[in-house]
Amino acid sequence: MPGNKAKQKAKQLHKLRQESISFFREIYREEEKILVFGEGNPDAPLVLVGEAPGQQEVVQQRPFVGQAGQNLNEFLEILGIKREDIYITNAVKFRPTRLDPASGRLSNRPPNREEIELCRGLLYKELIIIRPLVVASLGNIPLKVLADDNRISIGKVHGTPMDIAVGEEGIRMILFPLYHPASIIYRPQLKEVYLEDVGKLRRYLEEKGIL
Repeated sequence: MPGNKAKQKAKQLHKLRQESISFFREIYREEEKILVFGEGNPDAPLVLVGEAPGQQEVVQQRPFVGQAGQNLNEFLEILGIKREDIYITNAVKFRPTRLDPASGRLSNRPPNREEIELCRGLLYKELIIIRPLVVASLGNIPLKVLADDNRISIGKVHGTPMDIAVGEEGIRMILFPLYHPASIIYRPQLKEVYLEDVGKLRRYLEEKGIL
């Protein structure tokens, strides 16, 4: 059974979710944005932050399902962590899409700066409620948001823990940058580096007494 602390945090996250729905409804009056919020243990010592939901995430209203979920499951298996023991969210809470003129179908695209900035405060508020010891960013966009640095690059800092301060309150936590699990599908040469970095994260979590 979750403790009082976790229950209180769960209530705060629920309130944040309701406020966010109202906020984005007002911002995007002409089109409905289906928001996909974080899920998991609200008192988790480890939070994973991806880029944005895709089609399956929107359909199921859950982060990291479908192909992304398979990649995540492999990641968690290496760490020896259960999904329900951590908290999983995205830097952008709705699916960024582009329309293919030929097929008329929507496909995923990277979030643009406006979308990232609109969701930045929401991510920070999530993390301030949860107050994890470690936040693992998956890919470039969550790295830039969490480090609050648009010039930082995953290629230069992957696998290297760094101290960050989140939000106006400056809540301290450790950021552990990783390549996105899906990136190894498109760039198989990254798999060895990715697995090595996940191993580093595992050792780091063991040293901190999280695992």
